[in-house]
Amino acid sequence: MPLLSAEHITVQFGGLRALSSVDIRCEPGQVTGLIGPNGAGKTTMFNVITGLQPPTNGEVMFDGADITGKSPYRRARLGIARTFQKLEAFSNLSARDNVRVAAESRKSWDRSKFDAGQVADDMLDRVGIRDVANFMVGTLPTGTARLVELARALATNPRILLLDEPSSGLNEEETEEMAALLRQLVGDGLGVLLVEHDMSFVMSTCHFIHVLDFGQLIATGSPSEVQSNAAVQTAYLGTTKKDET
Repeated sequence: MPLLSAEHITVQFGGLRALSSVDIRCEPGQVTGLIGPNGAGKTTMFNVITGLQPPTNGEVMFDGADITGKSPYRRARLGIARTFQKLEAFSNLSARDNVRVAAESRKSWDRSKFDAGQVADDMLDRVGIRDVANFMVGTLPTGTARLVELARALATNPRILLLDEPSSGLNEEETEEMAALLRQLVGDGLGVLLVEHDMSFVMSTCHFIHVLDFGQLIATGSPSEVQSNAAVQTAYLGTTKKDET
């Protein structure tokens, strides 16, 4: 049984069908990719999984339980965390205080004893940016600010982490460091669902990939299987290898 599954998800906005009976599965200890051209329905699926968008049809299952009707904050308590394509950090707070906010919030449902400040420092260490702990996030480069947002998500002690375009705004070195960090996180047992447009990042990081196009699931499989899929090549390039010969 997967840790997280979205089953037969359909989302209808008036006459627009954003998702059409889509199935997504995520395992612990793996990076699962969710890719597709702009407008394919990736962010809509993220919103369904996190409770920001109710599906027209379908179910979201987490650890064997149906959570389709649960609110976003209840899903967070179960262990679902996310980041956003557009940075959502508090720009007028320090990196440490941004992460500490999440740790303090976790106290409302996690009855284990922990110090929120220590959790903040530990998470900044984990993502490799303890040296900017006292810097206001609004003054930090985009790549560092994304790591602050990631540390904040990790401070909630999630079981699965949804990342929306984590390499956006990063240079090549920062992207490689992000990929290495994700491999380390899943090595510790965390599940990651990744929406990303950088295909080299996806193919080098993901264990399994789902591909959306116009709200429909057109391919699933390993990176090599997805790369060789004719429907995926058409969706991204408008052509297939056969057409090119």
